[in-house]
Amino acid sequence: MNALVTPTTLHVPIDHHSAVQTAANRARALAHTCRMPGALPDQAAVLASELASNISKHASNGALFLQPSPLSGRSPLDTALDIVAVDNGPGIPDIGLSLTDGYSTTKTMGAGLGAVRRIATDFALRSAAGGGTLAHARLAVPQGRRPGADIGALCLPAAGEQICGDGYAVVEGDGNWTGLVIDGLGHGPEAAAASQRAVRTFLSCADAPLPEVLSALHSALRHTRGAAAAAVRVGSGRAEYCGVGNIRAAAVSVHGVHRQLTGHAGIVGYNLPTPRSRVFDLPDRTAVVLYTDGIDHRWTQDPPPGRLSLPPALLAASLAHTHRRHRDDATVLALGSPLGIG
Repeated sequence: MNALVTPTTLHVPIDHHSAVQTAANRARALAHTCRMPGALPDQAAVLASELASNISKHASNGALFLQPSPLSGRSPLDTALDIVAVDNGPGIPDIGLSLTDGYSTTKTMGAGLGAVRRIATDFALRSAAGGGTLAHARLAVPQGRRPGADIGALCLPAAGEQICGDGYAVVEGDGNWTGLVIDGLGHGPEAAAASQRAVRTFLSCADAPLPEVLSALHSALRHTRGAAAAAVRVGSGRAEYCGVGNIRAAAVSVHGVHRQLTGHAGIVGYNLPTPRSRVFDLPDRTAVVLYTDGIDHRWTQDPPPGRLSLPPALLAASLAHTHRRHRDDATVLALGSPLGIG
């Protein structure tokens, strides 16, 4: 797998019992594509099957998101797969009980969530009465580094498109994360070509000052259709944002949305204004979210407190599931440690 290319997130709606097998098949195929060894592809299929089955039996308007984990694939030992389930069901009244082997409310064997927790390298589950359930299972190569526990990201193509014109990348630095979100103008292959060229350029200079990163992207995209781009650097107690175009940023915690930023007017690759960073304080357990215009910005208006306390992978999935504009490519990248991470 080419680590320089943003993976498109696979979206599997769970709208019929047959979707359970579809989810399992797609998870197994993706694990093979990622060259996961041994029994891991079959384990990925089990994780997807159990999470999808839980939605099919108990919930409505549910879906699975499947993708290589952020930072995954830089080496064979860093390969990992994310399976995220989200629904609008009644919620789980007793999470602890639901994770007990043999527990079932539908007179089945009850392997479900307990099996998911055992098989997954990392597992997070959040549920609220009447507010649905979110689950994140990460499957990583044994003995490998667990990549990006404080990172959540999804990259989804517009309805009817096979290729996403958005992209993202994350680089781990000395006590910080530096992330990029890119939105190639329009849709389809040409937009994707611009965004992936930007991703490759970013990975070659991610440790530079953020205004210099934007200038490097501008030079690299001169012969493409251009893009909107935003870079963020998140460290202890501090965050820095530098963007051009309509990629937005928000700092969130259980206490609310603390700050919202958008890029300066311009197009990277065509007319770049002088890039300038904006620096702001980042209290403990606060996440920074970057998102393209395929995510409706109105999610920041009076969001439910339970959403703002989600770990990054679940926060990204919640936004994509409930605020995605299907007519446009949609990418969301969440960095940090919001309240609620174990």
